[in-house]
Amino acid sequence: MTISRSVRFPGAVSDLRIVSVSDVDEAALEDWRLVHNLIVPPAAMSLDDVRARSARNRLEVAYLGDTLVGCSTVRPPAGGGDGDRAVATVIARVLPGFRRRGFGAEIYARGLGLARELGADRIETVVLAANHDGLAFALQHGFVEVERYVLDGESDLWVDLRLADTDAGTVAGSASRSGTGAGS
Repeated sequence: MTISRSVRFPGAVSDLRIVSVSDVDEAALEDWRLVHNLIVPPAAMSLDDVRARSARNRLEVAYLGDTLVGCSTVRPPAGGGDGDRAVATVIARVLPGFRRRGFGAEIYARGLGLARELGADRIETVVLAANHDGLAFALQHGFVEVERYVLDGESDLWVDLRLADTDAGTVAGSASRSGTGAGS
C-alpha cells in the first residue's frame, strides 16, 4: 500500500500538481481510470483493474488547480529479452482540452525522472496507433517507432516505441504489449 502524496514538479512551467495514486485513494484511482479510459478506450479498465495496476506500477494523476489534466504510468525497470538492460515504460496521457500547453511534457519529464531513479537505463512506451496526438508527442520527445501490431483477438493497432539515448549511443528496448502509451 502506498500513501498518496501531492507534489509540485521541480522546474515546472505551470501550476500543475502531481498526485501519486495509491490503492486506497479512491478519488485518485478513479481520476486515473477516467483519463486512461478516455484516451485508450480499447483498453478500458475497471476500478479494480486500476487498483491492481497501482500495485505493480507507479501511477500518478495531474491537476491544474482542482481540474484533472492527465495521468501517467511508470512501469519499473525490468530485465528481459534485452540482456541485462533495465527497461522501464513511461506513459503520459493528457486530456484533449489541455494538450499543447506543456502539461504533457511536465508529466512525461516527471515519469522519465522516476524511471531513471528506479534504475532504468532504457525507456520505452506504447501508443494506440489511432492516437495521432500521442504518436506525435512520443516522436517529438525522442522516441522511435519499433513495431506495429494487433493483439490476438482484437482489431486495434498499437505502436511500440523506444527512446533514443543519444548520450549513450543506444536505443531503448522493445515495449510490452499492455495497450497504453505515451500520450495514448
